[in-house]
Amino acid sequence: MPQPAAIRISQLVKRYGELTAVDGLDLQVQAGECFGLLGPNGAGKTTTCEILEGLLAPSSGDVELLGKRWDKDERELRGRVGVALQETKLSDKLSVEETLALFRSFYPTGRDIEELLGAMQLQEKRDAWVSKLSGGQRQRLAVACALVGDPDLLFLDEPTTGLDPQSRRSLWDIIVAFKGRGKTVLLTTHYMDEAERLCDRVAVIDHGKVIALGTPRELIRSLGGAHMVELATTPELSLDDLKALPSVNSARSQAGMHVLAVDEPHVTLPAVLDLVRAKKVELTQLTTRNATLEDVFVALTGRHLRDG
Repeated sequence: MPQPAAIRISQLVKRYGELTAVDGLDLQVQAGECFGLLGPNGAGKTTTCEILEGLLAPSSGDVELLGKRWDKDERELRGRVGVALQETKLSDKLSVEETLALFRSFYPTGRDIEELLGAMQLQEKRDAWVSKLSGGQRQRLAVACALVGDPDLLFLDEPTTGLDPQSRRSLWDIIVAFKGRGKTVLLTTHYMDEAERLCDRVAVIDHGKVIALGTPRELIRSLGGAHMVELATTPELSLDDLKALPSVNSARSQAGMHVLAVDEPHVTLPAVLDLVRAKKVELTQLTTRNATLEDVFVALTGRHLRDG
C-alpha cells in the first residue's frame, strides 16, 4: 500500500502588497523522498518553505504536512518537523553539547545526543562554545538541532551555502542517512551537483510558479541531449547553421557563447570544425561537458540559478 504524501500544496499564494512571491503553487512530496526546490534568488523558494514550516501564513491556498494542517495540528507538527534555516542564530555562550541538550528538551522523544555528536563529527567540539566554531561546524550543529527531535520531515534551506567542499560532503552523508531511515527531506539549494546527488525529484521555481518538475535525469533529458558543446567564434556563427549540424537537438546564445545540446559529441565536434573552416571564422573557445540541471534552468528561463 503506497504511503500518503508527506507534503501537499494546492494553489498556494503569498502576497506582500503588490508583490506576489508565491503564485498558485501546486506540489506533492512523497513520504521517504528527498525533494529539491530550485530557482534563483527571489523565485519564491524560501517563502514557500517558511509557509510549510509554519513561520508564515499564506495569502490563500492549502498546505498539508504529514496529513496535518498548521491551523489545526500545530502542536503535533512541531514535534514531527525539523527545520534548518539558511542562517541559524544559536546562543554563542552555550557549548555544543548544551545547545543540543536544550533543543532535545523541547521534544517528548528524540535522538540520543551522543549519537548525534558522532553523526555530525562534533565529539571533539562538545565543550566548545558556539562562538568558537567554524562555519562548517556551526552548520552541522544547526542540522543536528533540526534532527534532535527525530522528525519525520526535515526542511533544509540552502544548508551548504558558504561551506568548504569537505563540510558540504559531510552534510550530504547526513542527509542520505536520514533519508535512509524512511524520512522525508525538502531541500532548497543553489548547487546543482547537490540537487543531482541528493534529490529523488526536483521542482524548478521561477516567479513563484513551478516551471519544471521531475527527476534530475528526466529534466536533463528534456534538453534533448545528454551533452553540451560550448563554443565561441569571431565573428559569431549563425545559430541556424549550428542547429543544422548532426546530433544537435537545440542551440542557444549565452554571454557571447553558443551552447549546443547534443546526443553524440564525437559526431558534432568534427562538424563544428568543418563549419568553422567553411565560414572562415576564428574559433576562440570550444568545450564539451555533461548536461546539468543548471542547463535546464537556463534553457527554461534564460537565467542562471545564482542570478539575483
